Amino acid sequence: MDGPLSEISTAGRLADPHEGISAHELALATRNHGMPLEALHYRLTPPGLHYVLVHYDIPVLDETSWRLTVTGRVREPLTLDLADLRALPAVTHRVTMECAGNGRALLSPRPVSQPWLVEAVGTAEWTGVPLRVLLAEAGVGQEAVEAVFTGADHGVERGVEQDYRRSLPLDVALGTAPEVLVAYAMNGGPLPPQHGHPVRLVVPGWYGMAHVKWLRDITLTDRPFTGFQQAEAYRYRTTPQEPGEPVRTIAPRALMVPPGFPDFMSRTRVVRPGPVSLVGRAWSGHAPVARVEVSADGGAFWTDAELTAEPGHPWAWSAWHALWNATPGIRHLTVRATDADGNTQPLTEPWNRGGFGNNLVQRVEVLCAPEEPDAG
Repeated sequence: MDGPLSEISTAGRLADPHEGISAHELALATRNHGMPLEALHYRLTPPGLHYVLVHYDIPVLDETSWRLTVTGRVREPLTLDLADLRALPAVTHRVTMECAGNGRALLSPRPVSQPWLVEAVGTAEWTGVPLRVLLAEAGVGQEAVEAVFTGADHGVERGVEQDYRRSLPLDVALGTAPEVLVAYAMNGGPLPPQHGHPVRLVVPGWYGMAHVKWLRDITLTDRPFTGFQQAEAYRYRTTPQEPGEPVRTIAPRALMVPPGFPDFMSRTRVVRPGPVSLVGRAWSGHAPVARVEVSADGGAFWTDAELTAEPGHPWAWSAWHALWNATPGIRHLTVRATDADGNTQPLTEPWNRGGFGNNLVQRVEVLCAPEEPDAG
């Protein structure tokens, strides 16, 4: 696109082989934050520790004047305020949410964007109204094929001025596995501003781009949505020219709480010789996690961890733990998950131009050293 917007909002690109993180990427990293890995100890991530990605600005919305409209190919358009939503029967789902770009900064060549390592994840209990209930009240027209969701956040991306919009196929919008929520509460309290106050979408099993925040409109359409965030962004591509496949379901991933204590700058962990407890969480949007394996030698030899399944929460992570006998030296701990459909984490990075869906196994460098004598 030619014009002044294209001068400030450039096309996506790959970093040069020896190019470091840019000032623009650093600015994104200060606005968007990952979950500290020690927060994996929490079954439910406290809202302030849950990962955050904000495309534009966090809208300042007054819940007393906020309205949600349901329009398009419906029989009876709806306009609801927060009291209307709260008056409907509520449900709560525990959902692990992960950014589609999690792992992007580990790719080579690196796509220039939000430079996530592996911490762009969190799990919360979301309370709200099933989307299918609202659509049933509005009456789904026979011509409807998709539901388009519009947030209140507005900005420019790759030269395109836009509200943040995403769509779901109608069968997903009306489905029960997963059951999509129009949510107004997180972990039992009102949504914090950065998590979509007053209302957001929650799509269990899908990457975070589908969970539209600051939701203000739902429109049923008679043709697939071709807006920027659907047709241009969030596609698996290896070249700029190809249309690519849409980013949707979360790939399996296991993360461990880095054991011991860290060096401030390098984050290299220090443990003492002997038994060390390794703990973490694992999840997949395709199927429940069926197996978690750990390695203490960078992936040459694997042993099974003990997995604590939670069948009552099919869209949330599961806990795992293992015991490692640490011996002196530098060790490279690795963990990987496999789900019930047979999807497993790769040992080499699954590269694409957007840096999406990189579920490469986590690697944690650990120094096992005897305790040093007291200098005093």
